[in-house]
Amino acid sequence: MTAGFSHIGLSTHDMPTTIDFYTHVLGFHRAADHLTKVREGGQLRQVYIDIGQNQFLVFMEPKNIDGIPGDYPTGINSALGTPAGMYHLSFRVNSLGELERKRDELLAAGIDVSDCIDLGHAMSIFFTDPNELQLEFCCHTRSFTASDLCREDEASLAV
Repeated sequence: MTAGFSHIGLSTHDMPTTIDFYTHVLGFHRAADHLTKVREGGQLRQVYIDIGQNQFLVFMEPKNIDGIPGDYPTGINSALGTPAGMYHLSFRVNSLGELERKRDELLAAGIDVSDCIDLGHAMSIFFTDPNELQLEFCCHTRSFTASDLCREDEASLAV
């Protein structure tokens, strides 16, 4: 049995902007900042963003490493050519009031954010980070039950 996930590794070409977004806009904390000098040349910076409960987003920024192009897409959906939202990260909030506050904070920071969307089992807002990663804040409005294994709902999609 696992105890949740340790981290999700993601990439950036602009670490200062990424750190600013996740710490000042989203309110998470930078837990670690490591620089690895690659023996064959170049360096890899890894910044651990604490999203709560000992779980982290680890942003990696490669610089001048042979075999790693300097201009690859960091947005998962755009890199794969999939519609927005097919690959995304969702952060849980504890109440609808907190979800609305998060939306207001994002709007005040100039972030393009969706309206609150009813997903049937949760209310969510969607937006993107500076790396074109699709993000979500989600408030579960009910627990899953056995009926969710075969459930059909209607919902709006944030595309």
